[in-house]
Amino acid sequence: MVDVVSEKFQFAIDRGGTFTDIYAKCPGGKTRVMKLLSVDPQNYPDAPREGIRRILEQELGISMPASKPVDTSRIEYIRMGTTVATNALLERQGERMALCITQGFRDLLHIGNQQRPKIFDLKIEIPDVLYEEVVEVKERVVLHQDKCKLGLGEPNIKGSTNEKLHILEKLDETKLREDLQRVLSKGIKSLAVALMHSYTYSDHEVRVGEIAKSMGLTHVSLSSEVMPMVKIVPRGFTACVDAYLTPCIKQYLTTFQSGFDKGFKKVNVLFMQSDGGLTSLHSFNGSRAILSGPAGGVVGYAMTSYEDKQPVIGFDMGGTSTDVSRYAGEYEHVFETTTAGVTIQAPQLDINTVAAGGGSRLFFRSGMFSVGPQSAGAHPGPACYRKGGPLTVTDANLCLGRLLPEYFPKIFGPDENLPLDGSVTKEAFKTLTDEINSFMKGENPSHEVLSVEEVAMGFISVANESMCRPIRALTQAKGHDTSRHVLSCFGGAGGQHACAIARSLGMTKVYIHKYSGILSAYGMALADVVEDLQEACACSYAEENFTLIDAHIESLMKRCEDKLLSQGFTQKQIYLEPYLNLRYDRTDCALMCSPSGQGSRMGSKFGDFLASFDNRYKTEFGFTIPNRKIMVDDVRVRGVGRSHMIGNVSGSRSGKPPRVESVVDCYFDGGFKKTNVYLLSELSRDHELHGPAIIIDQNGTVLVEPNCMARITDKGDVIITIGSGQVRKVGVELDSIQLSIFSHRFMSIAEQMGRMLQRSSISTNIKERLDFSCALFGPDGGLVSNAPHIPVHLGAMQEAVQYQLRGNIKEGDCILSNHPVAGGSHLPDLTVITPVFSPGDPNPIFFLANRGHHADIGGTTPGSMPPHSTSIQEEGAVFKSFKLVKGGILQEEALIEALNAPGKIPGSSGTRNLHDNLADLRAQVAANQKGIHLVNELISSYSLEVVQAYMAHIQHNAEVAVRDLLRDVARSSGVTDQGLVSLRGEGKMDEGSVIKLKVDINAKEGSAVFDFSGTSPMVFNNLNAPRAITLSAAIYCLRCMVGYDVPLNQGCLNPVKILIPKWSLLDPEENAAVVGGNVLTSQRVVDVIMKAFGTCAASQGCMNNVTFGDDDVGYYETVAGGAGAGPTWHGRSGVHSHMTNTRITDPEILERRYPVVLKRFELNPGTGGRGKYRGGDGVIREILFRKDLLLSVLCERRVFPPYGMNGGEPGALGSNLLLRQKGPIVNMGGKNSVAVRANDVFRLQTPGGGGFGSVATLSDRTSPEPKRRKVAQDEFVPRGSVFEYSQQQEAH
Repeated sequence: MVDVVSEKFQFAIDRGGTFTDIYAKCPGGKTRVMKLLSVDPQNYPDAPREGIRRILEQELGISMPASKPVDTSRIEYIRMGTTVATNALLERQGERMALCITQGFRDLLHIGNQQRPKIFDLKIEIPDVLYEEVVEVKERVVLHQDKCKLGLGEPNIKGSTNEKLHILEKLDETKLREDLQRVLSKGIKSLAVALMHSYTYSDHEVRVGEIAKSMGLTHVSLSSEVMPMVKIVPRGFTACVDAYLTPCIKQYLTTFQSGFDKGFKKVNVLFMQSDGGLTSLHSFNGSRAILSGPAGGVVGYAMTSYEDKQPVIGFDMGGTSTDVSRYAGEYEHVFETTTAGVTIQAPQLDINTVAAGGGSRLFFRSGMFSVGPQSAGAHPGPACYRKGGPLTVTDANLCLGRLLPEYFPKIFGPDENLPLDGSVTKEAFKTLTDEINSFMKGENPSHEVLSVEEVAMGFISVANESMCRPIRALTQAKGHDTSRHVLSCFGGAGGQHACAIARSLGMTKVYIHKYSGILSAYGMALADVVEDLQEACACSYAEENFTLIDAHIESLMKRCEDKLLSQGFTQKQIYLEPYLNLRYDRTDCALMCSPSGQGSRMGSKFGDFLASFDNRYKTEFGFTIPNRKIMVDDVRVRGVGRSHMIGNVSGSRSGKPPRVESVVDCYFDGGFKKTNVYLLSELSRDHELHGPAIIIDQNGTVLVEPNCMARITDKGDVIITIGSGQVRKVGVELDSIQLSIFSHRFMSIAEQMGRMLQRSSISTNIKERLDFSCALFGPDGGLVSNAPHIPVHLGAMQEAVQYQLRGNIKEGDCILSNHPVAGGSHLPDLTVITPVFSPGDPNPIFFLANRGHHADIGGTTPGSMPPHSTSIQEEGAVFKSFKLVKGGILQEEALIEALNAPGKIPGSSGTRNLHDNLADLRAQVAANQKGIHLVNELISSYSLEVVQAYMAHIQHNAEVAVRDLLRDVARSSGVTDQGLVSLRGEGKMDEGSVIKLKVDINAKEGSAVFDFSGTSPMVFNNLNAPRAITLSAAIYCLRCMVGYDVPLNQGCLNPVKILIPKWSLLDPEENAAVVGGNVLTSQRVVDVIMKAFGTCAASQGCMNNVTFGDDDVGYYETVAGGAGAGPTWHGRSGVHSHMTNTRITDPEILERRYPVVLKRFELNPGTGGRGKYRGGDGVIREILFRKDLLLSVLCERRVFPPYGMNGGEPGALGSNLLLRQKGPIVNMGGKNSVAVRANDVFRLQTPGGGGFGSVATLSDRTSPEPKRRKVAQDEFVPRGSVFEYSQQQEAH
């Protein structure tokens, strides 16, 4: 790192939400650090300007009045990261704007991918769209398809990706002008434009932009310019973000600039982008500013703590949350992320946000310690802030003596001149401790009383474990060993937790920079200027396309280089990095790859992209797919202008022992220990500190735990070597602290099994749609931990495991099962079960299992979901207790025979995709083996007895939560003299079958009987639902009604007895067809349970299953509808509900891969039931077929509408209409298969949700519009690849 001394001031600033951090390099090499409140209008209008002014005034000794512009003659550069854009997005305080979108798609961004963010929240909360008005643009472009039968003729244009296109409808400029005039008349001056297929054909967008600007719109964001990537939904969101935020940024920059004289004419002003690169003042825009502040921290630790090629985990712990990232020699970027309900396509550093920060609140719920995700925020803040706030992680550290008030700023109290209030914290913890001890005594009279410090320490341990889980996921998801990383800790709160987290993850080294408290600002000083350009591409990575690919790269390189040269960089300072976004054909998993080595005759002249792709794919997923075509989706060039780096001055040696500032009592496992306190400013590079110790810096506190050793480096940074630590002995008795920790550990095992399954599988369903679930079971087959949560799997997997207990299971066996009588849901869901034995014990000590959806396992129709099946044999291969592995040997020959067996039935076929079936089943076996390894690690740490004891404790904890719920329901419903309450619900399937439920709740016991007596007999169609489906629906409903996170396991159903008549619709005989029961009847069971409990009105109650295909192509989708309203909320429109949460294919991908044109996809206004709270509207989806195909539908709520509640009106019925090109409109009914011809149109109208509360209570007899939702200040906002993975996993 070069140390360059300037004769002018250099400023690097991180303007955060609460504080603004400033790092300044003064003439002569002196450094200054300053921290100011970001918003303090009584003292200054702008914090960054004020910080610059104060430092200049103090260093130059010249008066610089705050009322006058700052003299810039002594400033060389200002580099800044800011949360202006992020805050405007979260708080929905951006520029008023409108959206121009292709006609038929007015609500496309409202619907998005149709997924709800939290599957157990009945009140579906998604931040509102950014635009106020929508202009539907009359124009239409479609891709050319060789087999298209629409009579379009030869394609008349070629896109930038070399794709051929047809213009179906030219741009109607007259209508556009009329609509834009309406927008202008409402005072809106900012516009986003997103037209179908503009990633490759942008002419229509460009013309819309020209017309808009000529009419007086001041800002226009074209999706084809902001980020020209395929997928109109994220591209449209990105254009909206740009139009919404860029004017705010420009306004802030104008205000900032006005505080300086000469308008920065001779000052290099740069802003940090989300990708970790700096850009000029005039190029800074909204879509690339979301991570402007956090990105500086990543650059800071990457440039300072990456040594000897040892990868680094960045750990930035703030008030509301903690940011986790990884660096191993190059920045890890993601290109599509979701923030505050908005999906953004732009290069961003992969920064994962964890719901645990210093301000995270502490809860004790039903016997379990819980930390976050709720935060105390800046106001009122933690209890110790003297504003009446709740207990938080900060309070726990203060209670344990790990935070020392005398070294904390005295900014609290009415006059903001008092220290932290430890007495309030102690009192609050005492109250909570009494509550915990009272509860635990009630559960176990012999339970030892916990002290206040033990409770506080417990919450710290739980917070640490919650932060470890995403770190494991971030590293292991990409095939990396977590323990081989360095933990680089920064941010105000991280130093108190670093040792414990590193030890838990198996790391041996913690790096804490001397500027860790302001590392984001310091990172700005170290960053390079970046120009990042990207274009869509649509060709294979093959020899005939290399010239085209190289031309794309060269064009982008020239543009990047020109931009950097114009900013004053020389050729020697410019580094150009080409990338190709590559994926295997017929998959969706694209990897952005740089070339390895030099070009060759057989590849691009810029290097070997194929080798790079193969290496990355194998590292992340464990294999490659030989002989599969590789597609190029995008070409990208990242141009870097190398800045001179600010060097670190080497510290001196003192030759003396470090001075002990004071000695305090600090609590660790085992009690209080005398702990030396040191000031970082007084430590020298020859100093070593043995834990326990506390190092105080002006911007943070570092805790060196016992058996750890800290040393000061030559540059003044702190490196902590992690020792083994004191092993706390854990017994089999219930310990509420260990209960929470084991809950995280068990869940982590299931999550890591899922990562292994995803890495080693090959099919689109499992690898990319993540349609699987992994779980851990106790010795009795009872579910202990299931992650992630696919609702229809929740109870079914337990039934599958327990069914196998009756068989002859031996060590080395793996069982394959999918039969409904053996706990199956429907046949394509294959469950692999592995028993685990202890030496000398003939009985399994626990089980691992996973269930994955296979795209085809035979049967009468492709996809193994026939709409007219009447027996299970028509639906594919059947397994009850098939030994997939016997004595450690895969029974491949017998497996192939079983998968092909359906072909022996007339009119049926064996599996149509044997290769994928075999590969995915091997992956499922491997995932269980990973789980076995992890559980054995847990056993070696704690003993088998303790692990099994906590399996039971975890189940009991869930049981307690459900019993509490049932008691609450009984109390609110009016308890009889016998302490009993009876609830009833009933629902009908469209063909007339009835589901009846009577719930008898015992208020004293907190127990219930769910009696489905009176339910119709099984039917001669496929609506029969296996018993396991009803159990899954019951667990799902109970979890929704509990209202907070509880472990989802067998314990949820322990207080509930479920009675289902044999051979009824909900417990058919073993040969009954069940495919409709899984996707349709399951929804009706949920409706009936919710109706009995009076929880909310019915949601659409259907998954709207649509399939079409022929011998060449097959497509399956489920489509959103309206969600039911509740006692305090409107139902969400255009969203999936209850037992499904499947994402829908982006319209551009749909039209690129399948012979269809999507004509409409929008909300169907007025289809939600009226009421005091309105039900959500369904959607209209119209598909034009480009060739002859077979269309199948499997739907409900076409006869009986979704019910309203408490006087609310029902939602509208759905319908399936076929619009023949030459003929009448045909109602297909709810379940049918029809041969369609080219030019036929299928119109799907999905049901609305029911309303809640009498409409008579409204003066105008119309339901009020829901308020526009923003993100609360103290609300945790997740982001990053780990969050995206979990969202995708829950999308089923």
